[in-house]
Amino acid sequence: MIDRRKTLMLMSGAGLAPAAALAATPREIMWDELIPAGLPYSEIIGEGEVDLINDTWNPIYDANATKLNEDLNGAYIKMPGFIIPFDISAEGVTNFMLVPYVGACIHTPPPPANQLVMVNAETPWPGDQLWDAVWVTGMMRTQLQSTDLGQTGYEIVADAMEVYVW
Repeated sequence: MIDRRKTLMLMSGAGLAPAAALAATPREIMWDELIPAGLPYSEIIGEGEVDLINDTWNPIYDANATKLNEDLNGAYIKMPGFIIPFDISAEGVTNFMLVPYVGACIHTPPPPANQLVMVNAETPWPGDQLWDAVWVTGMMRTQLQSTDLGQTGYEIVADAMEVYVW
């Protein structure tokens, strides 16, 4: 006969099983899902100003640029993007910004915060593959952070990466 304490322990453990099963299969997301539902992208970018000295356009974002999709906080996801490395070692890169298009933040003004993702990878991505589009898989958090390249709205602790093939 199982006593009350054992029954409660069994029941409390059963609640963890579905979460573990879900964590094994990442939710595949695309960049538009980083914007909260009901917020059109066109309402994020406001006016801008031309920097005549550096021959660039600097966007001025409104408050919608930092609105994040809180449904993704704590989600185990898989998303594509391009790498903007912060540090490169002989093994590759483990800390980088994931951006939606090639050259974002380097050759063009940065996208809004809700379109930039900080990534901390468990395994270094090879330095000779930095221009490849990648799939990043891991746990996502919503968190505004400032960097030298722009403000980010999300962070992923990546447990897997692979070349993105379309």
